[in-house]
Order: sequence, then structure tokens, then C-alpha cells
Amino acid sequence: MHRRWFLQKTNPEFVKYLSKTFCLSPLLARILINRGIKTADAVKSFLDPGISTLSAPYELPDMKAAVERIKAALAGNERVLVHGDYDTDGLTATAIMVAGLKAAGVDVHYLIPHRMIHGYGFNPVAVETAKKLGARLIITVDCGIVSFEAAAYAKREGIDVIITDHHEPRKKPDTPDSFLLPEAVAVINPKLMGRDTKLLHLSGAGIAFKVAQALAMQDDLPFSDDDALSLIDLAAIGTLADVVPLTGENRVIAREGMKHIRNGERPGIRALKEVSGLSGKDMRAGLLSFTMVPRINAAGRLGDSRDVVRLLLSEMDEEALELSIWLDRLNTERQKIEEEVYQNALAALGPSPADPVIVLAGEGWHQGVVGVVASKIAEKFYRPAVILSLENGLARGSARSIPSFDICGAFSESSDLLLAFGGHTQAAGVKLESAKLEDFRERLCLIFNSSRDREVSPEIRIDADVRLSEITFGLMRELSMLEPVGYGNPDPLLGARMLPVKSPRVVGNNHLKMKLGHESCSMDAIGFDMAGLFEKLGSPAALDVVFTPAINEWKGGRYLQMVLKAFRPGS
Repeated sequence: MHRRWFLQKTNPEFVKYLSKTFCLSPLLARILINRGIKTADAVKSFLDPGISTLSAPYELPDMKAAVERIKAALAGNERVLVHGDYDTDGLTATAIMVAGLKAAGVDVHYLIPHRMIHGYGFNPVAVETAKKLGARLIITVDCGIVSFEAAAYAKREGIDVIITDHHEPRKKPDTPDSFLLPEAVAVINPKLMGRDTKLLHLSGAGIAFKVAQALAMQDDLPFSDDDALSLIDLAAIGTLADVVPLTGENRVIAREGMKHIRNGERPGIRALKEVSGLSGKDMRAGLLSFTMVPRINAAGRLGDSRDVVRLLLSEMDEEALELSIWLDRLNTERQKIEEEVYQNALAALGPSPADPVIVLAGEGWHQGVVGVVASKIAEKFYRPAVILSLENGLARGSARSIPSFDICGAFSESSDLLLAFGGHTQAAGVKLESAKLEDFRERLCLIFNSSRDREVSPEIRIDADVRLSEITFGLMRELSMLEPVGYGNPDPLLGARMLPVKSPRVVGNNHLKMKLGHESCSMDAIGFDMAGLFEKLGSPAALDVVFTPAINEWKGGRYLQMVLKAFRPGS
């Protein structure tokens, strides 16, 4: 895929000022400026986002009403049902809410829906479960903002509902600045606050953590600030897994949570690190996202994920290891199923899709993996992708988008064709009748083509041109100050020109491995899934490259390497 290279220009005098003021290398100063971090306060809060900078939980809407209803449940010895979700964000949010309520003295139970049996979200089955348990209060985490039917059913049955969610609320058609909300005693969702709050992009686990913080502020509950902060590792995992921007409040949660994860304070996390091959490794956010998170997700993709909450809350090493081994086996099975569906989708799509929005559906495609497949398709062809499983006249699936296109908004504009939908601007779920698939595809393409900000050619923004001699272990230590990196706070992208190519070869599954540079200064380079691209270029003798510097830990050693993001013949 052709990518437009764009070298970001920065005022050298300003780089020098920032570098001198904060004792930073010019390269790190330039990276910060490129991210809009330019003032003294902004630099300080970014480089040292301490726990004291967390926002007050009562800034979230309806938090006071939620806490008062929880305290009433405690006072009345009421049973409470926490309704979670089967992905990592929903599972960590469930664990946080259950742990917080239990520590506060509440009689709490939890329900995780089954993806294939119940589908996504808070539904009437949960109300039936609450009735059987004798629960008088349901608290949703990471779901519920569009669950009108279930909330109304609960109210008819005399069961109160507190909704905590971060997905997009349904807007009123006549007044777009107001929302249609389910009937509940409290609806905690930062999307109801407007767009200028630092809490806007909290994950479901982040919101559950804020509820725990709010409970810890109650003097009459046996639940302290330290108790709430002990849950920040779970909030960090949910935050990293749900691909929310790692800035502001999320950066604090992720950064502080990663400290707890590195220390291995929670038996379930220790066991997951062990089966993921992370024991003894330098634990970074990106590594966690590619190892632990897929294992946590595996249960919900292939079956029942209730035991994942048990793992996250386990206090016994033996139980935690047993459950982690189970997740590791499920993840291996998930990878096989995912690859099969992905190859089927590619075969159905062909080498060069014509539509600006890709919509693919197949009989028997496993619902648990279509979201990951949609993500791969969207990345490969750089266009929104909707992957659906067909069964009994219905199409159910997931969508992933590109930065310039709001896929959930497009679903909203297509709601007359849909049975259900929900999600975020970049990822959403959808259900419709199979007979309406073609109309749905045409509608999405029409919406995309009429979008003012449509962009079908990805741009790669380079932070700085560098010489290989500048890439040192000292620089890597300094760049680690950017951690945790991820969505909204990406890895730095550096450029280097006319690097001679030495010993190019294919390793693993179509990965390109080689040395780049001159005799006096060369470095290992790895390009994931890039072997075919190198061959298409005719195996040039020298390359211009865009890369992220990294440290490769191998057989007890630590080596500098370039992780390639793009390359072209040297010029």
C-alpha cells in the first residue's frame, strides 16, 4: 500500500529551548513538540503524570446518585448484580466493580454474557438472572448505554439499574446535543459531558475505577483510597486493551497501573505473565497488548469468559496458574480459527477491493474472531471494514475503521437497515437481516463518499531524520519516558536515508529481517509481514526507512534494532 511520507517540521530554536529547560535530548524535545506538548506545564504533566493528577470521580455525571444507591443497597442488605462484558475491558471493569463493592461490604454477584448465546450488551436475560438471585440492583460496566429494552424491563420488575459505560450514546434526532438514555437511577458515561473533559476517553475499566475511587471517599464505608488504588492495574489493562487514547487521565491510569503489573502484585497477573513468556522481561504497554490481552480475550471469543474474572480476582497462585494455562490453550485455538476466517475473507475480497468501505459476510465465520479479522482487513487495505457471520437469515459482526471515518456514526445513519448496533468511532458491532446486506454496503459507501474528511491513502508522519549513530541505549532510556505508548500516544517514528542493505532474508511468517547501514555503523532491522513488499521493490541495494527504535531481548542478551514501519528504494 502506498503511504505518503511527511517529515514534521519543528522550529529549531524552540527545540533548543525545550531541550535545555527540561534537560532533554533535542530528539525527545522534537517528539514532544510534534505531539502538541509545548508548554512547561504540559511537558511536566506528560513526563511525570503522578497519581495525584487523577481527576475527582464526582466530575462524572450521576456519580453521586450511583454512590448513594450503592450505599442504600448496603444498608438494606440488598444483593447486587454486576453485568459485565466478554472482552478485556469489560472483564477488567467487572473485576474492579466486584472487588470494590465486595470490599465495601456489598453482597455482590456478577454476570458475563456469552457472545454466541446472549450477544453483546445488557439484555433482558440479565434481568431474569437478577430476579433468580433476588438482586434489587443491577450495575452495568462497559455496556448498557443503548440497552433501552433491558432497562425498561428491570424497572417493571422493581429492579434498579446503574449504567456505567463509555460507548457512544444515542442522540435525539431533533436535538443532536441531547441524548436518548435508558431508564436508570444513574447513567455514568463521560460521552454525556461534552468534548472538553479530560475524562472523555475513559475505558469501561477506567469508569469502574472512578466508581471505586468515589466509594473510597465515603467515610462510612470500610474501603480506603489505598484499596481503590490497588485496582489500578486492572484499569490499566482494560485501558490498554480497548484502544482508547493514552493521554490525560488514561495516561495516568496506564502508567501507574503498569508499575503494579511489573511488580507482579496480583496472582492472576503474575500467572498470565508467566504463560505469556513475559517473566523477567522489560514489561511495556505494547508487549502487554500483544501477549496478555489476546489471552484474556480468548475466552470471550470462543466461549464462556466468566472464569477470567475469577482469575483476575484470585488470591491463590495455583488457581491463577491453572486458569492462565486454560486461557493460553484457548488463545492458540483462537489464532487458528482467526487465520482461517481471515484467509476466507481475503479470498472473497480479491487483491484490490473497489468499494471505499469493505463489507464481507460468510456462513460459519466464527463470531468471536470477526472483529480481529476486520481490524486486519482495515489495516491491510486502509479502509473501513465490516466482517459479518451469517446464520439463520441474520448477519452479525464487527467493524473497524480508519482515523478519518466515524464507523459508529455511519451505522447510526444506516439505522433503518439495522436490528442493532453500537460502539465507538473506530470500532463497532452490528446486526442486520442478511437480505439487507447489499443495501447496507451501498449505504456505507455512499456515506463514506459524501464525507468531507475521507482519506484513502494513509500518511506516515515522521518525527525526525536521524543517523544510525544516534540510536543508543541511552536514547532508548530517554524514549522510555514516552511510555506507555499506544493509541493517541504512538511510538516515535524516525527516518533514515540511503542505508545499505545487508543479508535480507525471510523469517517466520513473511517477516523481513536484514542489517541496515554502513560497515562503521549498522543495525538489525525487522519488518513484520514485509517480505513480499521488499521483493516487489526488486530487492534494492539501499533503502530509505521509517522505523521505531527498539530493544530486542534474545537468549539473555539485549540488542538494539529497528522495527520498520515503511521503506522505499534509497534516494
